[in-house]
Amino acid sequence: MKTFARPETHTGQAAPTRTRLSWVDFAVAAAFLVLGYAILQVGKGTTVNFDPADVPDVDTDPSKLPYYAARSVLRMFIALIASVVFTFGYAYAAARSRRLERVLIPALDILQSVPVLGFLSVLVTFFVALFPGSLLGLECAVIFAIFTSQAWNMTFGFYATLTSLPRELDEVSRSFGFTRWMRFWRVEVPAGVIDLVWNGMMSFAGGWFMLVASEAVSVSGQEYAVPGLGSYAGTAIGEGDLGKVGWVILAMTVTIVTVNFLFWRPLTAWAEKYKNEQSESTDVQRSYVLDFLRRSHWPRLLGRATAPARDATGRAARVLGRDDMALSVDPARRRTGDVVFTVIAGAVILWGLYDLVRYLQRETGLGVFGEPLVLGLITFVRVIVLVAAATVVWVPVGVWIGSSPRLTKIAQPVVQVLASFPANLLFPVAVWFFLETGLNINIGCILLMALGAQWYILFNAIAGAMAIPSDLKEAMDDLGVRGLQRWKRLIIPAVFPSYVTGGITASGGAWNASIVGEVVTFAGTTLSATGLGAYIFHATEAGDFPQLIAGIAVMSMYVVGLNRLFWRPLYRLAERRYSL
Repeated sequence: MKTFARPETHTGQAAPTRTRLSWVDFAVAAAFLVLGYAILQVGKGTTVNFDPADVPDVDTDPSKLPYYAARSVLRMFIALIASVVFTFGYAYAAARSRRLERVLIPALDILQSVPVLGFLSVLVTFFVALFPGSLLGLECAVIFAIFTSQAWNMTFGFYATLTSLPRELDEVSRSFGFTRWMRFWRVEVPAGVIDLVWNGMMSFAGGWFMLVASEAVSVSGQEYAVPGLGSYAGTAIGEGDLGKVGWVILAMTVTIVTVNFLFWRPLTAWAEKYKNEQSESTDVQRSYVLDFLRRSHWPRLLGRATAPARDATGRAARVLGRDDMALSVDPARRRTGDVVFTVIAGAVILWGLYDLVRYLQRETGLGVFGEPLVLGLITFVRVIVLVAAATVVWVPVGVWIGSSPRLTKIAQPVVQVLASFPANLLFPVAVWFFLETGLNINIGCILLMALGAQWYILFNAIAGAMAIPSDLKEAMDDLGVRGLQRWKRLIIPAVFPSYVTGGITASGGAWNASIVGEVVTFAGTTLSATGLGAYIFHATEAGDFPQLIAGIAVMSMYVVGLNRLFWRPLYRLAERRYSL
């Protein structure tokens, strides 16, 4: 870096240092100016006039695909930003309050299991009414749907980080008397950066699936669509035009690879500096984009410019309290608070259940739960088979990839494309394959469900392997620990917390994927499996609200029951024995 000397002024004070900008700085500035201009231009299309009675058809001219890709990417990143904000607030509240945890974590289980696609028509009606005469209502409905496909997994991951934070870091924070604001940004967020980045990348990948399903939706017989890759794909699939389906597959692949190269690859390389290790790794992940940005002076200049604002925010955040309290609390006071909180929360839940039961009793009777309970057992078996198979296949692969930065550099874009690719676009191929081979849809739907769920386990296995400190690996090498003993002593304990997070989200994702995986349609041909997902799909299609509520309630019951009886004990085991 070239700088001028700091001459003394006539007042005796040193003159401010001036930084000489290089061509790299001008290139970075130009790139961000172009990006900002593109966002403004693409964003203009979100607020155009919109008449629900006169919805224009989606133009499937392939020349429109670059613009559609830009619109879709903008929605994805808005949803991602909202998901990060939600993750920080929700996970922190659940991790720092035992009472809130008892409500927020089961609620998160339910939110993850609720099939948002079944309620998308309600969301569209709500947001269109909220922004009358503007396309912004439809845009908000789509962004909210994408948000629901991203936020839950990221929240589970960050919650796991906060609850398994090494005790020595907790003690250091308290001994130095950090404010809660300082503790959050200097201790807790850095401890969870690697998992958060990888879970964010995985959630972003899952968002493409929701994008395809939500950019075009039917409400009371009226078709609504916003310009994007998802609506283009939906129109092409509905027309049975394989040529246009091929074009949108190509466009989506290029878009995913570009986003990975310009955003996720630099972010994962940057997150490496937060790895918890005593010695520096000799082989780190690299990114050409990040290296280029680091050659620029803009990060330091922006840091100087924003320092006063950051200092002011830190001083204002002192009102949140300091982190110097003892870890112990009064048991009697805790028990009293727990009882009061449990009574209030239980009363609210019971009132909601009573109101729901009264509605169903009035409309169809409680017998409506019989069929979905039985069908839920069938889908439950599919979910168990899927998660077990994904664990056996993808955990070793994820550890292999995450243990080698060089391999991660090669495999990450491939995994990102595979995970991001919406299973919806493979339905034409799936229908053809099932018809040609005679494969029963009741078995084949497991493969379709896996396309939307297995990647959670792979991404979390990679993140867990990447977070293993280099000094622990070196110690194992020095001791000559290899093979099964290395897995038993190092890899499984290190990866286990991340795997549990991936297992929970994969399980919930599989239940959601069953709604579209158990029923596949292409060009007028529909194959339907027997299961709870197909039950909810047909109830949504028919507009049978009592059956839809019964199906969603039963699915939520299965998901929460599985999480409480199986995954939650594993979470506690990870917190107790396997936190680094």
